[in-house]
Amino acid sequence: MYQDSALARSQELNKMVKMMCRRQDEVALQALRRARDQIDRDYGIEVRVSTMAALAGYSTSRFIRAFRHSYGETSGQYRSRRRIERARELLRVSDLSVTEICLRVGFSSLGSFSSSFTRMVGLSPTQYRQEAARRAAPIPGCFVLMWQSGLPAASSALQSDAIS
Repeated sequence: MYQDSALARSQELNKMVKMMCRRQDEVALQALRRARDQIDRDYGIEVRVSTMAALAGYSTSRFIRAFRHSYGETSGQYRSRRRIERARELLRVSDLSVTEICLRVGFSSLGSFSSSFTRMVGLSPTQYRQEAARRAAPIPGCFVLMWQSGLPAASSALQSDAIS
């Protein structure tokens, strides 16, 4: 009987420990998500890893390891990838120069931007733009923005025409 009672207490303690660990994992993941969201939001601004680590409640080295474990790449690699993704979009849809795009997405050097872009995409920024232009008819940026945000006045006019 004593053994059953001790076993039951042990099992209950194990459940509590697992719940606490799960809760700690959830809190840690939320902190890492906030850091990733900050990178997504402020990809063009240089935010130090130590600042993100402090905001997430980690030491710098622990933050880097936890971020890599959760997302498969370091926060610096993630930021570079997001910058290149944004540059690809701008190269496809805008008529900004490569230098303007480089600076707009947060790179401070055209050389580092071009080499990072070529390494990740397999084409230089200029080659990428030429290839994108060859594949599809370019759409002026203002039309892209209107399409993404929608046209509420036009959609309500269409609905009133459909009702009549």
